[in-house]
Amino acid sequence: MATKEIKFTIELDENNHPRKIEWEATDAGFQGKKACSSMLISMWDKEAQNSMNIDLWTKEMMIPHMNVHMIHTLMHLSDVFRRATRNTAAAEMIKQFAHEFAAKLKQDSLG
Repeated sequence: MATKEIKFTIELDENNHPRKIEWEATDAGFQGKKACSSMLISMWDKEAQNSMNIDLWTKEMMIPHMNVHMIHTLMHLSDVFRRATRNTAAAEMIKQFAHEFAAKLKQDSLG
């Protein structure tokens, strides 16, 4: 049996907003901490039958980058859902929404 660890270090400003986000993991493929500008974590609480979520981003996270992050997250969610449930139709719905979302964001950015 193996134990792995993922650790997040969040530096807050005077208003308790993330100023700096760093992460490290035993299997990350690099040593030490790595900076990131935003993070989304979703965990399932079996006992409460509820999702617990952590979403943080720094002030340096620009809206165009957040848009891309959300599109990538939706595409990844589609792949994870397909692997976890083998429900290809529902996974394709998520992927289709991600494409529509990306098109809408592009349209909005063009004015």
